[in-house]
Parts: sequence; structure tokens; C-alpha cells
Amino acid sequence: MAAQTLQLRPLGNTGLNLSSVGFGASPLGKVFGDVSEQDAFAAVREAFRLGVNFFDTSPYYGGTLSEKVLGKALKALGVPRDQYIVSTKCGRYKEGFDFSAERVTKSIDESLERLQLDYVDMLQCHDIEFGSLDQIVNETLPALLKLKQAGKIRFIGITGLPLGIFTYVLDRVPPGTVDVILSYCHYSVNDSTLEDLLPYLKSKGVGVISASPLSMGLLTEAGGPEWHPASSELKVDNSFFSLANTIP
Repeated sequence: MAAQTLQLRPLGNTGLNLSSVGFGASPLGKVFGDVSEQDAFAAVREAFRLGVNFFDTSPYYGGTLSEKVLGKALKALGVPRDQYIVSTKCGRYKEGFDFSAERVTKSIDESLERLQLDYVDMLQCHDIEFGSLDQIVNETLPALLKLKQAGKIRFIGITGLPLGIFTYVLDRVPPGTVDVILSYCHYSVNDSTLEDLLPYLKSKGVGVISASPLSMGLLTEAGGPEWHPASSELKVDNSFFSLANTIP
């Protein structure tokens, strides 16, 4: 079914080969506006046809709606399970943050039910800077290792905005505990600081997923939302994007 027009790239030491562009499923949870189930299914189908094999979601997106819709869409495709890679998250929910071993252990069972899957390829601790990093090291990650041993997840990840959280955690856990990190808004034309961290991450054998290449809307024609954390210097008039779009 897939046209395989996208390059596949190895993810750290996981053995997974992800499409160079992944499908961020937060819009399926109506995070950026209303999306019908029909349109959601069509988007997943078209992404797969173009060669996308990586789908990323979270129970936080749309208060579990993103997981539910993505699960239905993938099932409707009827594609063999080994032809796509699914990542979901734990620790951040509509109700707030909870990185306790008890909650993340319960969380994966809830996510698997919504996604209609027996396992996920990656389970990532979601925005760990809002919790205790020491709890992530001493409680959350050991709990995820047990889930890995149980076959409910294949690989473990951590996500967040400040780059320092990754070195803090990786320097305090045994090698191989964390398989992948997801960083957002640090590898685009206005901010490429993730690049400085890549040699360190490679030395740790950790795969890297760079999310939000348009910096949460900052690099779009409409510009970033009011709450965007960028400096006022970067929140400039985006009329040049309109001009660029008119150039043949």
C-alpha cells in the first residue's frame, strides 16, 4: 500500500527504521481545531501511502481522543503490524502530570486498549521537565523497563523542551535504559541548538526524534500563538513567508 517515497533512517540502536517524516497525531485529538473522523482516517491513509511509517501520539492529546482515533484509523487500514511504528507517551494527562510507577504502568494498558494494539514500539515519558527528574531516574524509568520486559513496549524514550533534561537523566541511568529522546523546536531555522547535543546523544547510543520543525507555528505564515515562548525579536511579521509562497 505504501508508496515508500520517504527515506528510512535508523533510530539509534533500536534497529527501527523510521520514515524521515513522521505523523504527529495531536491534531487527531482536535488540539488545533476540529477534525472529523473521516478526515483523520484519510490523513493517516495518505501519510502511509506516501511512505510515512511512524505515528506519534499521547494520552494527553485531546484527552485520549488522539489515541482512540489513531487506533481506529490504523485498524481500518488493515496494514500488517510490522509495517508501521507507533509511539505513545505516559506521565502527562488531561488531569495533570503523574510520573509514578503505578500511574505509568496503568497508563500503558489504557493506551494499548485505545490504540487497539498488543504493544507499542515506543513509550516515552512526556515533558519530564514538569516533574521531578530524580523521580524519572529512580522510579519512572525502572517501571518502564518492567513494561519492556513484559513485552508491552519495545523501546523507552523521554521528551521535553529544555535540552538539559536529557543529559541530566542520561548521565544517571545505566547505558541502554533510554533508547530514544524526542526534542522539539530545537532543530529549525530559528533554533538549531539540538545539533550541539547530537555527538553526546550518539555517544550514549540514543536515537533522536526532532519534533515540531515549524517551531509550534512560529515559522508558518500565521505565526506562533500568543502563548509561544519565543522572544519578541523572533515574533516578527511573517509577511515574507507569503512572499516566498508566491515565487514560482
